[in-house]
Amino acid sequence: MNLNDTDFELFAVPPTFAQDRAALDARWKELQREAHPDRFAAQGAAAQRVAMQWSVRINEAYQRLKDPLKRASYLCELNGAPVQAETNTAMPSEFLMQQMAWREALDEATDEAALAALQDEVDAARARALSSLDWLIDEKGDFPAAAAQVRALMFIERFAAEVDQRFDRLGQ
Repeated sequence: MNLNDTDFELFAVPPTFAQDRAALDARWKELQREAHPDRFAAQGAAAQRVAMQWSVRINEAYQRLKDPLKRASYLCELNGAPVQAETNTAMPSEFLMQQMAWREALDEATDEAALAALQDEVDAARARALSSLDWLIDEKGDFPAAAAQVRALMFIERFAAEVDQRFDRLGQ
């Protein structure tokens, strides 16, 4: 293992958007066993510190690889198209109109049925965005377009969290 390996190299998986979650989970457990600091107890404090660094590195890579949004963002960055969500917030007008319509629907939702309908719509948009990322990254190799789609998915995820919060408040 090399600390400079990409997450994909570390986990010995192809650098693609589509990943087998069960394989990632199994590899994470295997890597954690290999790098566990207790395995290096007899080698002293320095070896345990290095093992701890490896453990942290493995966990960070696992968190990126198991989450589709983080994985897509990481792939874009590796391929020269960083997402730059903090500085690049430009979105197509139809996407912005959809966001405005959702916000209005959320403001007007007063019962669980209205929220559930909105949640279904948001879930469908999320599924379309993830499918688009799979196509843009793995099929087309269009990382700039994928970076724009990641930014859109970030908006969708944030809005989905707001819908969940509204459900929680209704239930109180």
